[in-house]
Amino acid sequence: MLQESKPGTEAYLSYPHQYAAGDQLVVTVSKAPAYVWVQMDAALKPALLYLAAKQWAFTIPFNTEREWPYPDGAFLGRNHYAWARLATAAEISSERNWAENSHDQHAASGAFPHVTANAETRNEPAFYARNAIDGMVANEKHGNYPFQSWGIDNRDDAELALDFGRSVTVDHLALVLRADYPHDSYWTQVTAAFSDGSQETLSLEKTAAPQAFPITPRTVTGLRLIHLIKDQDSSTFPALTELAVWGHNA
Repeated sequence: MLQESKPGTEAYLSYPHQYAAGDQLVVTVSKAPAYVWVQMDAALKPALLYLAAKQWAFTIPFNTEREWPYPDGAFLGRNHYAWARLATAAEISSERNWAENSHDQHAASGAFPHVTANAETRNEPAFYARNAIDGMVANEKHGNYPFQSWGIDNRDDAELALDFGRSVTVDHLALVLRADYPHDSYWTQVTAAFSDGSQETLSLEKTAAPQAFPITPRTVTGLRLIHLIKDQDSSTFPALTELAVWGHNA
């Protein structure tokens, strides 16, 4: 352990050194599960997480790739500030996009929401599934921040799975497709398959705008995006910039 903050319902850590590969920021709560707001770097949006265990570790990302999904300067330099606080009862019971998590990591960490996929373009961070829930909707280009997206690596059987970690009552979805035309294609249809066995078929348009879909409310622990039907155009790169799932905790 390099440094530790004082305990309380809200805590911060100021760290006046450069991070090294393998460094982690660890949030510890006295009781789990817990709803916790976190911001592990000033360059990231704060995130409301559901922690299934008493400890959550955030591994510091390092830019070793050609394209990068974080802002320039994130986690760099010698002066860092991270904070965490317990969510209020009003925040926990609120109607919100419970899919958003700017701090989701590629590997499961016990923090939710969390996404995984069976295909990610070239296994590069700029095209990881986590980019589809990071709260960023810039979509007129592809690759480097702020245009990170979920890329499907030209897989016809590509699927994305969203796990809430607990039961959430959901009532509408929204998708932002990547729209770097003519480089990109798009999906004309996507199926949302929910953990309760129900499904919704979503008809999509070729647009950069968010596409919203009110649905019959249902209480689920997660969903999958399956049966991604690509438009029959000459482009080969459909991709998802953002998935939003609105509702409230059950």
